[in-house]
Amino acid sequence: MRYFVSFAYDGTGYHGSQSQPNGVTVQQEMEQAFSTILREPVSLVFAGRTDAGVHAEHMVAHFDSELTLPKNLAARLNNLLPPSIAIDGIRPVTPEAHARFDALSRTYHYRITTRKNPFLVSTHARVAEGLDFDAMNAAAQLLLGRQDFSSFCRVHTDAKTMICDVSEAQWTRTDEYTAVFSITANRFLRNMVRAVVGTLFEVGKGRMTLDGFAEVIAAHDRCRAGHSAPAEGLSLVKITYPEYIYNV
Repeated sequence: MRYFVSFAYDGTGYHGSQSQPNGVTVQQEMEQAFSTILREPVSLVFAGRTDAGVHAEHMVAHFDSELTLPKNLAARLNNLLPPSIAIDGIRPVTPEAHARFDALSRTYHYRITTRKNPFLVSTHARVAEGLDFDAMNAAAQLLLGRQDFSSFCRVHTDAKTMICDVSEAQWTRTDEYTAVFSITANRFLRNMVRAVVGTLFEVGKGRMTLDGFAEVIAAHDRCRAGHSAPAEGLSLVKITYPEYIYNV
């Protein structure tokens, strides 16, 4: 039987979401907890990867097990997992359902603050005052649609295509000191959102024009874009799937 598990995590203390040999990751913590409770090796396939320090308010992974899962599995996992990882739910799906390849859309939020606030250190990137949000939103509209986002992708990745279909990209002021950038697409490239935000900062600071931003997109060259925004401001907040995968 295949299952989808929905969960959230604070990525501050992790070297990213997916397993790697030289650092503690969310995947390693979760697989260890699953294997301990179910008393069998469990391999999780994540819907995507997040970099060190990046958070997820809604991540999904799938795993296979022939066991009858205990009804209180989510609660037992939460008792065993560190406070920075929380299981939201576990549900059966069709045998072919895939957490990564069946995702219809993903939404990220990038949060910023212009005021020093110790309670926002791990969830908001601190930026200087004076960003032009109207200019950044005008530039963000150029991201919409199906196009090549090579200019915002980390070099030397294993991506087979740089084409993404962005359906939403917008800054919203949440109060006098904070704002959030929301971006939704069918898929994202490695480091894409942080590179986009870093380049939008250049527009907001008056260092790049709207035409200049359009030229960055068209260049398909990472060197033309701005620096990646800090990891702590970024969070994966939503993943959608077709309803038929739950018809079991």
